[in-house]
Amino acid sequence: MERRDFVKTAAAGGIVSALTGAALTAQDAAPPEGGRGAWVATLRRLADPVLNNLANGTLKARMPVEQAPHTDRRSVSHLEALGRLVAGLAPWIELPPDSSTSSAQAKDEERLRAQYADLTRRAIARAVDPSSPDYLNFTTDRQPLVDAAFLAHGLLRAPRALRDALDPTVKRQLVVAFESTRPILPGFNNWLLFSATVEAGLKSLGANWDRMRVDYALRQHEDWYKGDGAYADGPSFHWDYYNSFVIHPMLLAVIDTFGDEQPGWKAMRPRIVDRARRYAAVQERLIGADGSFPAFGRSLTYRCGAFHLLADMALRRGLPDDVAPAQVRGALSAVIRRTLDAPETFDAGGWLRIGLSGHQPGIGELEPSPGADEQRDAEFGLQAEQPSTHNRLRNAKAPGRRRDPPASATSTKARRSSRSIPGVPLIATQMAKL
Repeated sequence: MERRDFVKTAAAGGIVSALTGAALTAQDAAPPEGGRGAWVATLRRLADPVLNNLANGTLKARMPVEQAPHTDRRSVSHLEALGRLVAGLAPWIELPPDSSTSSAQAKDEERLRAQYADLTRRAIARAVDPSSPDYLNFTTDRQPLVDAAFLAHGLLRAPRALRDALDPTVKRQLVVAFESTRPILPGFNNWLLFSATVEAGLKSLGANWDRMRVDYALRQHEDWYKGDGAYADGPSFHWDYYNSFVIHPMLLAVIDTFGDEQPGWKAMRPRIVDRARRYAAVQERLIGADGSFPAFGRSLTYRCGAFHLLADMALRRGLPDDVAPAQVRGALSAVIRRTLDAPETFDAGGWLRIGLSGHQPGIGELEPSPGADEQRDAEFGLQAEQPSTHNRLRNAKAPGRRRDPPASATSTKARRSSRSIPGVPLIATQMAKL
């Protein structure tokens, strides 16, 4: 199916109904459902097939590789599945025990996090062990650079639960795997950040890292900034979700890791953070009451991973002051339901299939396969399920994990209220009626 035909079909089916301005029903106006238990259940559904099989050395034997016509991604899809899944799972398993509550639910989740941290470490050990039947490809083709970067991103997000708890032999093998991606030439676009993020992973593991790869990525993206929170993806601007998929989250990870290494890099940090905060505000306004969002650009099969940056800023407590964590949590809950609860999203074996909402193999492109899609859907894990702390206190220690109930997204408030909504220009409210 051609992308233009898909967008027509998607609009007819409601996937882009956020732009149609249909009247809100009482159900639409209510804050979206989807508490922490629902997020955990979805995360486990995405993670279990990949981690259980890889930890047991059966991933290559059992993982189906569904892919777009005229492509062959069998040699790279397994690392896609691991690297991208770990990038999303990491913030959840990194959460420390919650001493502020003794509830059975909290203790059950604490045990789950420990189990998944162990399972993830076992999976990584298999992936980098040359004697393993599931030893993964880090060198053949260009794609391994991408997914090594996502694996490194996961380590950066979970230093306690993953990096520091790995066996010393596994750490050495992981360093070798990351270093082996260096001969892969990145594209002159967001791929520069994959090279820089791999270097961040190496630095985190105590290995030597390449200043030139880091500097090149940071300086080029400084040149490629276009304004209003958006970067070009290389010399040309692309209207898609790659600012959220890759650019902002990896820029933040790279500047977190290397910001103090050079005065010039340190000077970039406030700009990088401010731009990410602005783009998070834009992203929150794209989400409709029913979890729909505009279906445009490349890699639509990454589903709810389109809002990676919004979730990452919630994790960092770096949301704009007029965007409450509760409304982000509510909006993302709706997006998760919209993109992952449709019939035929998973096959009979529990593996994620190609699509944006349900099984839609016709919108697969050169890159996406179930391995690639696995990460994008799990990428924000439970990142937005953060303590109920006002954004102005984002740098303060959070008082436990009390959470406000999910709240309505800005687009919902604007459509059902005659009052001025902070940060929503009048033209945006009028466009919703068109």
